[in-house]
Amino acid sequence: MACVVAWALQLFLALLIQSVTTHPLHHPPATGGADANLHLDQADVLLKLKQSFLFDSSSISTLPSWQVGTDCCLWEGVGCSNSSGHVTALNLSGLGLHSKGIDPVIFDLTSLRMLDLSGNDLGGMTMIYESPSNGFERLSLLTHLNLSKAGISEDCFKAIAKSLAHLRVLSLDSCGLEGHIDHSLSRLHFLAVINLSNNYGITPGPFPEFFMKFTNLSVLRLAGINLEGPFPRTIFQSKDLRVLDLSRNLNLSGQIPKVYSANSLETLKLHMTNFSYGRPNYLSNSTSLMELGLDGKNISMDFLSSFGVLASLNKVVLTRLDSLREIEWTFIWIDRGTTNLACLEFFECDFSVTVPSFGNLKNLRSLVISDSNLTAQTLSAVANLKTLKSFTINDCYILGQLPSTVGNMSNLEIFEILSSDLSGTIPHEVGQMQKLTSLVLGYTRLSGRIPSSIGNLTELTELVISDSHLSGEIPTSLFSLPALKELILGENQLSGPIPEFSVVSSNLYLIDLSTNELTGQIPQIFFVLTSLRYLDISENNLTGSVDLASFWRLENLTHLAFSNNKLSVTEGEVRNSSSNYLSGLTELGLADCGLIKVPNFLMRVIRITSLDLSNNNISGDIPKRMWDIWRSSLISINLSHNKFTGMELTSYVIPFRNLLDTFDVSWNRLQGQIPMPSSSASYLDYSNNAFSSVLPNFTLYLNGTNYLSMSKNNISGSLPNSICNAYALENLQLAFNNFRGVIPACLIENAFVSVLNLRENHFEGALPSNISSECYFQIIDLHGNNIEGNLPRALYNCSVLEIIDLGRNRITDVFPSWFGGHLNLRVLILRFNQFHGPLDYLKNGKYEKYFPRLQIIDLASNNFSGNLHPQWFQLFELMETYNNTGEYYTKAGFKETIITSYKGSYMTFEGILTTFTSIDISANALEGNIPASIGKLVSLRQLNLSQNYFTGQIPRQVGGMSALETLDLSSNMLSGEIPQELANLTFLVILNLSNNKLEGRIPQTRQFLTFDNSSFDGNVGLCGPPLLKQCGAPDTSRGAHLKSSTDNVDIVLFLFAGVGFGVGFAAAIMMKSGWIRKRICI
Repeated sequence: MACVVAWALQLFLALLIQSVTTHPLHHPPATGGADANLHLDQADVLLKLKQSFLFDSSSISTLPSWQVGTDCCLWEGVGCSNSSGHVTALNLSGLGLHSKGIDPVIFDLTSLRMLDLSGNDLGGMTMIYESPSNGFERLSLLTHLNLSKAGISEDCFKAIAKSLAHLRVLSLDSCGLEGHIDHSLSRLHFLAVINLSNNYGITPGPFPEFFMKFTNLSVLRLAGINLEGPFPRTIFQSKDLRVLDLSRNLNLSGQIPKVYSANSLETLKLHMTNFSYGRPNYLSNSTSLMELGLDGKNISMDFLSSFGVLASLNKVVLTRLDSLREIEWTFIWIDRGTTNLACLEFFECDFSVTVPSFGNLKNLRSLVISDSNLTAQTLSAVANLKTLKSFTINDCYILGQLPSTVGNMSNLEIFEILSSDLSGTIPHEVGQMQKLTSLVLGYTRLSGRIPSSIGNLTELTELVISDSHLSGEIPTSLFSLPALKELILGENQLSGPIPEFSVVSSNLYLIDLSTNELTGQIPQIFFVLTSLRYLDISENNLTGSVDLASFWRLENLTHLAFSNNKLSVTEGEVRNSSSNYLSGLTELGLADCGLIKVPNFLMRVIRITSLDLSNNNISGDIPKRMWDIWRSSLISINLSHNKFTGMELTSYVIPFRNLLDTFDVSWNRLQGQIPMPSSSASYLDYSNNAFSSVLPNFTLYLNGTNYLSMSKNNISGSLPNSICNAYALENLQLAFNNFRGVIPACLIENAFVSVLNLRENHFEGALPSNISSECYFQIIDLHGNNIEGNLPRALYNCSVLEIIDLGRNRITDVFPSWFGGHLNLRVLILRFNQFHGPLDYLKNGKYEKYFPRLQIIDLASNNFSGNLHPQWFQLFELMETYNNTGEYYTKAGFKETIITSYKGSYMTFEGILTTFTSIDISANALEGNIPASIGKLVSLRQLNLSQNYFTGQIPRQVGGMSALETLDLSSNMLSGEIPQELANLTFLVILNLSNNKLEGRIPQTRQFLTFDNSSFDGNVGLCGPPLLKQCGAPDTSRGAHLKSSTDNVDIVLFLFAGVGFGVGFAAAIMMKSGWIRKRICI
């Protein structure tokens, strides 16, 4: 028995039969040639519509019957009038079709009475067709419109109300509707079915009371559309209201809605609302109510008991049960008040407080628990339900492991646990569920081996154990399951070879073993699985040679992925009868497969949607067939990391019909002007080539682009202001080119991108100061340009800023202490500029926290001066806690590149580990003692205070900086002995204390035994290994002379660095250098 009778669908078909006389949609009677001629125009329209669809492995149908020269009334999903022969019905529901919007050609079918495009993906990322609402005026005869879950995001209330006066069924579930539910819909008083559910963008507002006046209303579904306020006290006028769904409107309140006839009501869903539950007398002992949804927030035993016995109740949905009392009341009521309950669903409930009493639910067939807390004991209680056929757990926290008692559910057919925090192993007893047809365990923390007992599940058609931590080898028995159609084991740590097997399910059409640790060769049996449509074994460690011609038997194959293994893919010869092998492919992944040319068979493939040939050794030109033949189908193409030298083009605007998801030709040897896809691409990457120019109007082709990279080319010229018209752009990468001129002010002021990388160009001028208060910058990298002037204070508006690199520019300003209030700032690089003045300490100033997440601060080679505050190093709270769990910091799907000093030299980091911490304030004019507070930075890995004027002793607290790998205090005026505590720095790799005034014995333990003379040179008072000077030996004049020479060299370097920084800084250096010379000459 089904959980819910689909009354809406039944009504839909009944109304269709009454209003439209058509041939059946899938088995119409044959018609003669004259009738076929009548349909030529309409057939042409339908064929154009078919051309707008994309088909892939997820498509249920490719509309094979839609062929030129055949009668369109015989085509799949098409219905025609017996009297006129016109197409009056088009039902393409749930076929898995893809497109970038609804092609307006559909509005040429002006005789349509029924249009159903639901359950497809017709919206894409950005539609290329005009808004569908603009064509409805041509479909004035339409009585049934269903665009639910079709991927269409459109506010079309007014257009529908204006044009479709005869509409009887309107279904726009999950259509991304926005704005208010327009009052113009009140004109559609013939409506019997209204479904506007799951449109979360609808503006919050009251229940549209005019719906209550529709006398023909039978189905009203308004779940999850932000209804709020009290529900009207009036009564629904329809005498035949069967379905009323107001669920998931959290702020909708009032009493339970009143209906004209309680005996007609079959579905009432009020869960996740704020209705007050009185005694619903009109529903007591109802014989028609089949589905009921209630919320636990306002539930009581008195209310539940007032229902009496609901003998017809088939399904109950309960939400927000989070107390022991609510749960006990609910199960008492279910036990006493329902006799035929078959389906039970729980959302946002807390079953960790008690184990529910499932034992008395003798007729339960389906159980769903979602977004809830539960325990292994709860699962054991469910396992006692012998009649259960379907059990689904989704987005739950499960305390404990999957119990072995699950094997007791001998009648279970569907068992799913998805996106849940479940650990432990899969029990062997799962193999006892002999009637199981679908086993899905995805996105969990399950570990251990896949039980071989699953091979006993002979009725299994779908096996999904993915995105978890499963290890070990794949049991051979899985491939021999006789009914199996889908086998998905991707995203685990499975190892060993893919087993060879002789017996295989003739029904197996999908195999996904991607992203594991599988080894060995591809089993030969894969080449003869004639039913196979989808094969993905990418991201493993498979070896051997694979001849693409070996797949000649797999005529149904549409998806093939071998990427990122250790395979060598070749293309051999086949006999003529098999020359069209793989011609039906729509998706191909051969990244890192050792290819030296584009496979020849691709020249025969008519419709490719996704192609990945990256990380190979393919040279020559990119063939024009990719642009000419696939322009209508291609969605994603990745040719990066090859040796392509050119592109066969007839125009630098490539005429793709669809908005591409990916267009990646990076890391090749391409030259000349950068070509642009005419329809734009979400991800555009031309980086690491030898391109020299861009189209003058290239920004016209960025209307749907989120990521654009042209970094590391030879592009010159200026960046046009029109770049700011690319409103979808989030990540702009133009680094390492020859762009000149001023950065477009709008790019900084509007701050609509998250990542702006213009590193190593020749941009000049000052940064604009009028930056939007809605600043989205997360990363700003202008390193290595000619930016001058002050740092705009309005950058403070960029509250989500995490990385800013302005190194090697000409910025003249004081230390930007106002950045300290940025709670997310991780990296601050200002090196090689003309910053000056003291390094402020504002811990007790304007901000409660000051640089709380900063992990890299690089202020080297500026003009900062004065003493460091004793607590200055305590500003960096993140460095005060030891962190050894390093992960790469990523933003917008890429690893940021920074250049900073590391272990004594400047290095480029492709990605920033969260554990990498560094402070570099070298080559400035800082003086005074090094604050002892530095010792609290226990997670600091690199410290460079060299080439300053620090005096006094090295703080012994430095010895407590246990993570320190590099310590450079050279070229200062530090005195006293080297603290013995420094020997505790067991991770220290580089130590530079040279050119100071240190004295005494060099420590002779631990890390100090690994350093050579260069770490200590220029300290005349130091003695002991590795220096030749023995402790107790007198100083020599030669040593004093060497020290004097070193000081003079340092002074010259500082003076050179000071040129152009202002007279005040130069004078200060002269005074300090004179003081040094005076001391030396005494």
